[in-house]
Amino acid sequence: MKNLNILFKVSAILWIIWGLVHILAGVFTVNFILSGDITSSIAGIADAVAPETLQLDYPDAAGAVIGQHGFNLLWIGIVTFVSAFFIWKGNKNAIFLAAITGGLADLGYFMFLDLGGYVNFIPGSLMTFVSGSAIILSFYAYFKTKKS
Repeated sequence: MKNLNILFKVSAILWIIWGLVHILAGVFTVNFILSGDITSSIAGIADAVAPETLQLDYPDAAGAVIGQHGFNLLWIGIVTFVSAFFIWKGNKNAIFLAAITGGLADLGYFMFLDLGGYVNFIPGSLMTFVSGSAIILSFYAYFKTKKS
């Protein structure tokens, strides 16, 4: 049982890191959009793409879409960050809330940005491994605890 509690704590720490990175990314993305700098926002997300190829005259609608993405990064980061403190104690609802919220966000990131080759390993792809590890650790600990 003690080893399982360690897994909850490690998972919680991973979610705290993941949440903070995504809160920060959301704030930066929204800030760029609010300042009218769509190019920097897109370049910040697609960091493996040569920045000069992204220097375009984007329509305001593209900025709105990226702004909505930034807002989603922000709230998803907050949800997983808050969930982490409950995961620390093995709370089932928090485990599943973080897994659904952060896990599905990273699934979309993996499918469209990682597999597309548009992002560098750090920080983006690394965060996919962080969330995946947090999900696996907390699920393993939860289902082992449930059997005991």
